[in-house]
Amino acid sequence: MEGNSLPEEDVEMMENSDGMKTVESFPMVEPFIGMKFESEEAAKSFYDNYAICMGFVMRVDAFRRSMRDGTVVWRRLVCNKEGFRRSRPRRSESRKPRAITREGCKALIVVKREKSGKWVVTKLEKEHNHPLLPLSPNVRRNPPLPQTPDEKDAKIRELSAELSRERRRCTALQQQLDMVLKEMEEHSNHLSVNINNVIQSVRQIESNTFTKPLS
Repeated sequence: MEGNSLPEEDVEMMENSDGMKTVESFPMVEPFIGMKFESEEAAKSFYDNYAICMGFVMRVDAFRRSMRDGTVVWRRLVCNKEGFRRSRPRRSESRKPRAITREGCKALIVVKREKSGKWVVTKLEKEHNHPLLPLSPNVRRNPPLPQTPDEKDAKIRELSAELSRERRRCTALQQQLDMVLKEMEEHSNHLSVNINNVIQSVRQIESNTFTKPLS
C-alpha cells in the first residue's frame, strides 16, 4: 500500500488452492476520511469486505455523474438497513406482514473521484443502530457450484414434465369452458323459442278477441 491509497488488487478476496474464496485473505483495515483507492471498484470491494468482517451487508446507493463526460465521480455506499421501507396498505388481513429489513441505519461511506483519477473517502459513518454479525475469518464464502450436464438434463426434464402437465390442465379447462358455453347457448335458444311461442299465443288471443262479432 502506497501512502493512503489502496490498489484494487489489495482489496479483492483471494482464492485458495481449492478455489474457495476466504475472508482471511483480506487484511482488516478500518476506513477513514481521506483514505484513497485506485478506482471506484476498489472502493466498493474494500467496503464490501469490510462489511463482511464487521457483520453487515453493503448496498451500493446513490451516485453523481460528471456534467462534462457523464462518468461517475461520486458514490455512496451504505448498510443494507439504511432508510425505511415505504408503508403500503395490506391487500389482505390474512397475509403475514413482511419482515423489517430497513431500520434507518446511518452507517455509510462516500467516495469521490479526484483530478488524479484516484477515489478518496470524503464522508464516513461507522455506527450502526442494529446488531452486527461478524463473519469468522475461517468461514468461507462458497461460490455457487455450476450444474453438471446430468443435473441440467434432469432440470430440463422436470420443467418439461411440468409444462406438459400445465398444458393438459389448460386443455381440460378449455373443454369444460366450451361445454358450459354450449349449454348456455342451448338454454338461451330454448328460452328464445318459449318466448316466441308465448308472444305468438298472446297475439292469437288478442286477434281472436278483437275479431269476434258483437252479439
